[in-house]
Parts: sequence; C-alpha cells; structure tokens
Amino acid sequence: MNEVRVGVIGLGFIGQTHVRAYEYAKQSGLPVRLSAVCDRDKARLTGEANASGNIGSGDGNQLFDPAEVETYTDPMQLIESDSCDLVSICTHTATHVDFAIAAINAGKHVLVEKPVAQSAGEVERLLRVVESNAAAGVLCMPAMCMRFWPAWSWLKDAISSERYGPIRSASFARLGSTPGWSDAFYKDQSSSGGALLDLHIHDTDFVHHCFGAPKYVFSTGDADHLTTSYTFADLPIHVTAEGCWDRAPAAPYVMRFTVCFRSATAVFDLNGENQLVVHTDTGTEPIEVPKANGWDMQSCALIKAILAGESKPPVTVRDAYEVMQTIEAERRSLVVGQPVQPGN
Repeated sequence: MNEVRVGVIGLGFIGQTHVRAYEYAKQSGLPVRLSAVCDRDKARLTGEANASGNIGSGDGNQLFDPAEVETYTDPMQLIESDSCDLVSICTHTATHVDFAIAAINAGKHVLVEKPVAQSAGEVERLLRVVESNAAAGVLCMPAMCMRFWPAWSWLKDAISSERYGPIRSASFARLGSTPGWSDAFYKDQSSSGGALLDLHIHDTDFVHHCFGAPKYVFSTGDADHLTTSYTFADLPIHVTAEGCWDRAPAAPYVMRFTVCFRSATAVFDLNGENQLVVHTDTGTEPIEVPKANGWDMQSCALIKAILAGESKPPVTVRDAYEVMQTIEAERRSLVVGQPVQPGN
C-alpha cells in the first residue's frame, strides 16, 4: 500500500479531532489522505470546523475541502465504498461494534473510538470477529489515545526502563464538566456511561498499559465522579485514578498524574507552566516532550502499522476487552461498596 486513504464516520468533536490527526500524520510525512467523511447532519459535510471539546478543539480552520473528499450521510455507504482503506468510527457508543464489524467484513482497517462498547460482552463480540479475520491482515484498533500522549508515553518508558528505580505509587486525575457538545447523548448515562466511560476509562486503560490487569479494584463515588484504587500482586503498592464530570463549566479541565519512583517523583499537569517535571534529591527538572497530542500520535502509530503490514495494531481489541472487564468491576464496586476482582 503506497497511500492510506481514510474515511471518518461522525464529525462531532472527536470526529473532527480525528480529521485533524490524520492531517498531522500527513504533514509529518506519512502517505495518508482523508478521502471520505460521513455524518447524518449535512451541515457537517461542508468541511467547516463546528465542534468544541475539553482539549484540542482546533483553530477554527477549514477541516477539509468537500470538493476533494467524498461525503456521505449513510455510514454503511462509506464502509462499502471503494473510497477508503481505513475507517475511523467516531459515532455514539452503541453503534461502534456493528460499524466496526461491517468495516472489517468490507476489508477495511478500523480505528474505533473509546469506549468500544458499554459492556465487556459487546467488546468480546467484536474481538471474535477480529480474531477470525486475523489472516486477512485487517487491523482494528481501539482509540486509547493516552497511550500515545507524549508525556504519558514518556511515563510508560520511565516505568518500564526503571530509569528512576522501581515505581512505588501512581495517582491519576481526569476532571471536567459534563460535555456540552452533544448534550442529549452525554447526559443520558445509559448511552454515554457517564464520566466512568468517557473520561475515567482513559486512566483505567493506562493503568493496564503500565502494570497489567489489577487483582482487585475498589471504587467510591458514582459514575459521574469516582475514585478507584487498583490492587496488584506486587509493586506498585498504591495506584489510584479519579475521574469526574461534576465540575462547573468555568472550572479548568484537569489532566494530571503524580508517580513516585524510588529516586524521583514525576508530575504531569495539563495546566502547569511546565506540564511535565521530575523532582529528585538534587532539584526539579522540566522534561521536554513533543508538542503533539495523543490523537495525533495515535493516528501516526496506526498508519505506520498498516504500512508496515503488521499483524496487530499498537492497541488491540483484546486490550479493550480486558480494560472493560476492569471497568465492569469498578461499576460493581460502586454498588457493593467493597473490592471486586475483574473478570468475576
């Protein structure tokens, strides 16, 4: 494949973010091109940016030229067309699995937004299709963008390499107000899953990415503001993540981690003057990382995997399935008020 042609289904905040991310990949020198878009709202097919979000809402510039990009109002028409090789699924959660399966069956690579589904059982339905089509060379990747956010990629490398010694503790926070850019969807918890599935799932996934599946989880609060403690068989001894949607709209969005190693403490604060710093016995050092966001780096990683003919994407549907098992354990823990073992 000399060029990856991309179709994006759903042009709300996250769909427009995907369009920008593919443009970033193109400007970075990768052979990728936005070739098709789909949204049931024809007003979104003009190429104008018209959605805002909590991070990276863009500069208001034209997203694409509709004279050069095929436009659809029916997702299945885009999936079944010959206009794209990779489909980004940025629609409401309940549609993710069916659209992803249709795209796989049509021979398309897939980037499917998080959460892949509301339940582990639904993610498993997609997993079975992915695994049965493995020989076809079609990649299906859940969009777990925090694994690619530069400062968080730095953290994963610092943990794996033990450059500051073994890790003792890690605390994550992702705090915002209820999204206002798709009010009916987000305020219906049966559709959106609340902050648990919109925000907190990022940190649950990153905990899995760094430490594997936890032995137990203990969650307090509710689906719109919770704190979870993750217990592992060995180190780290203390891992927590807080996520919420109950901040006032004027309050700044918070994305933060504090990680204590044997010989250093690493801190990331989205709103800090120096977003990433490392504190040691000898002082504090700001850490320079690429200015790109996780969506940009995520698109580059998937495009590179497709071009290289990789047998698996950088994040797998099995990863998403295991994370959803932990999320379901967190849900149960909120109800029963005690630790719960994922997968049971």
